[in-house]
Amino acid sequence: MKFTRTAKANWKGSGMEGKGLVSTQSTTLNDTQYSFKSRFEEGVGTNPEELIGAAHSGCFTMKLSFVLTDAGYVPENLDTTAKVTFEDGLITLIQLELNAKVPNISNEEFQALAINAKENCPISKLLNAEISLVANLV
Repeated sequence: MKFTRTAKANWKGSGMEGKGLVSTQSTTLNDTQYSFKSRFEEGVGTNPEELIGAAHSGCFTMKLSFVLTDAGYVPENLDTTAKVTFEDGLITLIQLELNAKVPNISNEEFQALAINAKENCPISKLLNAEISLVANLV
C-alpha cells in the first residue's frame, strides 16, 4: 500500500514577531494558527512539537492495535499520551505513556507487544530522538 498525505504551512514576519497557519489535507487543521508564543510560551495556537506528539501517539496506538490483533487479542481500550521534549533546538525525547485494557493477555506478553509497536510504528522509525515507553495493563 502506498499513499501520500499533504499538510502545508504559511508564515509571515520574523521568527519571534511573526505568525503562521498550518492546514492538513483532511482539513482537520484548517488555517490553524501557530507562533513563537504558541511554541515557546503559552500562546494560542498549535506548535510542531504538539503535532508530532499527536502523530506519534496516534501512530503507535494504531500499530499496537494491529500487533495485538495479529497476536489474537482484541483491545478494549488503548489510551496513549506522548510527551515531546524540546531542548537546545532539538527534540530529544518522546515519552509514550500507555494505559490499555486488553482481555486475556499476560502482562509479559503485553509488554513485548507494546515494545514491538513502539519500535515498528512508522513515526517511531522516522524520529531521531530517544523514545521511552511506559505501558500499563489496566
